[in-house]
This record gives sequence, C-alpha cells and structure tokens, in this order.
Amino acid sequence: MTLPVKPLPKYLVQRYKGWKATDFEENHSWYHRLAEEGQRPRVMVISCCDSRVHVTSIFGAEMGEFFIHRNIANLVPPYKPDGDLHGTSAALEYAVTSLKVSNIIVLGHSHCGGVEGGLAMAEGRAPELLENSSFVGSWMRLLEPGYKAVADIPDQQDRQDALEKQAILVSLRNLVTFPFVTSGLEDTSLALHGLWHDIGTGALEAYDPERDAFSRV
Repeated sequence: MTLPVKPLPKYLVQRYKGWKATDFEENHSWYHRLAEEGQRPRVMVISCCDSRVHVTSIFGAEMGEFFIHRNIANLVPPYKPDGDLHGTSAALEYAVTSLKVSNIIVLGHSHCGGVEGGLAMAEGRAPELLENSSFVGSWMRLLEPGYKAVADIPDQQDRQDALEKQAILVSLRNLVTFPFVTSGLEDTSLALHGLWHDIGTGALEAYDPERDAFSRV
C-alpha cells in the first residue's frame, strides 16, 4: 500500500530554507552541542494544542530548555497503568523519571476551544461529542469534575473562563495520582505549577493553593 503523503507546501519549504540559512547557521555550534549532549530541560510544560499558545515565546525559552507536551485543553488523565495507550502519561513518565525535570507547569489559556467543547457537551449542546466514536468527547470527560464546580455560574462566558482554570486544577489533582510525581514532591526534587494565559492581553495568572485562586504574575 502506498501511503497518501504529499510534498510539503512551498511556503513551508521556503521557511525551512530561510531558517537553515540564518538561525541555524548563526547558532550551528549550539545545535551541534544539543545533538551531541542530548536534552537537559529543567521544566516540563503541559499545554493546549491551540496554535495561539506559543509556550517558548511566553517565557523567552531557548531550544532545549522546555520539554513540552501538548494536548486538547492541557489535560492530564489520572494514573491508570492498564496497558492501554496513554500519550500524556508516557510523556509525563519520561520527563520525570528519565529527564529528571524539576518543574511541571500546566498551562491553560483563554478562549480554549477544547474547554468550550467540554462545556457544550456537559450542557447537552454538543451531542456529537457524546458519541463513543468521538475522541475529543472521550478526552473532555476528564473535565467533568471541573464542570461541577462552575455549573452554577449564570453567564456562559464567565462559566467558560472559570472552566478553563478548572481544567488546570483537574490536571494538577491528577498529576499527584502518579507515584513518581508524588515521590518527587515528597523529596522536593519536583514542583508543580498551574498557570493561565490570556491570549488577547498577554496576562499570565498563577494558581495560589493557599488562596485557592489565580492571581497575576
């Protein structure tokens, strides 16, 4: 069987050649060092797939600094060693046990399409997501505990804003179900962080467990 693969669009080829001739050539020794010595990121970032969330730009990170895992609505499932395929859990295990990252950031954001879909599903406005064939719907069921916390908020936009932050808290709570994460927390080799980014204003908010609230960084 011949795979249905096409050549890259021309604009991507042109962008690659531009990068190779400028950034790569100017920093060739750094790229060579990364290739030879491997990666040593201190931070793992679990963020949304949304193309508007540019993690490295937000923090001014260089290549090799962050180990980034992206999925719909920056969700972390609970620990479930059942032999099934678990991409997020696999990335988490690798980051903590092999790369020895010292920080895990769960980064949510405003206007999240995944959270919007999860909200619509919970409120019966997206029957297609309730179908067993929907990968998105199955994934967004992880957010059900978060929806229960915001269901009584009357305004729909306020409800979504609150649910975006609940997605971060759901992920943080699920992170501590992983034995290798709790072990790192206990010996202080690992720290967890919950952040929410406003795409339109550039604001960044961090979760404060003592106040049980998000506040500006």
